[in-house]
Amino acid sequence: MKKPSRTLSVLGFAALIVTACTGGSSGPTVPTTPNPNPNPQPIPTPTPPITFVGAGDIADCTTTESGTNAETTARLIDRMSDAVVFTAGDNAYFNGTAAEFNNCYGPRWGRFRGRTYPAPGNHEYQISAMPYFDYFGDRAGPRGAGYYSYDLGTWHMIALNSNIPMGDGSEQMLWLKRDLDQMHARELATGAKCSLAYWHHPLFTSGPSAGSNAIALPVWRTLYAYGVDVVVNGHDHFYERFDAMDPTGRPDTPAGIKEYIAGTGGAIELYNFGPLLHTSLNHLQAYGVLRFTLRDTGWDSVFIQSNPELMFDLSTGNLCH
Repeated sequence: MKKPSRTLSVLGFAALIVTACTGGSSGPTVPTTPNPNPNPQPIPTPTPPITFVGAGDIADCTTTESGTNAETTARLIDRMSDAVVFTAGDNAYFNGTAAEFNNCYGPRWGRFRGRTYPAPGNHEYQISAMPYFDYFGDRAGPRGAGYYSYDLGTWHMIALNSNIPMGDGSEQMLWLKRDLDQMHARELATGAKCSLAYWHHPLFTSGPSAGSNAIALPVWRTLYAYGVDVVVNGHDHFYERFDAMDPTGRPDTPAGIKEYIAGTGGAIELYNFGPLLHTSLNHLQAYGVLRFTLRDTGWDSVFIQSNPELMFDLSTGNLCH
């Protein structure tokens, strides 16, 4: 399947080019050797790498063991004082109540709340998602919506909510397309090219929820059409990394999305794998956190297992589209 091209109207594209060429950037310019381009673009100043770390399915205090698991994964993040933290849903078990956020999530991953960008899971919606929004406040995006975006260096990050409608025509999808249009305008104006989206329910998985999360298919199609590079999910309690795929799950090395599942934050009972999807590159049944090193043109990733503490599945040199 040929990937849809990233297109803007001719006038819009021209306007962006004019803006980029006349915006008076103070960055270093192309060396003064002869150049056939009379209006050379500035050479972007590289931004320092950013550490982005997290998991889904986290704070479960229904047993002593499960509370310990979340504390153990939190201690991995304690060592990354400059890291930006994400959650991929099911932050507080079992019903996402205020007491569970305050007494279970709070003493563990809650110590990173000021640098956390969360996404909600189905356990936040067991009774009411309002304690989730109360706990995270502005960090969770608009109250009741739970989808939002932000930039980390040159990367554009998108947090989505797979517990509310996210299909074609939904408010969330309409917002997503507007956000991706703005992302493209930013790419043309600044040269930024990398993007990552995360939510709870995975479209592709080799675990027990395989085939049951079709709600995410329209989102995948849209992210693919706009050239998003990475998707991160939780829900299935294990770690799995996939090769680049199109929305049908077929390999697509030049243009596909690379998906990670990290439902490994501490929730009791790790899940078994079923038949591995043909695009599955690596997998592990363990608690831990998924750490990205975000660079201007790509990323490295590694899964850090918590007990025993081991680095697993180091993947380096991934390039953005």
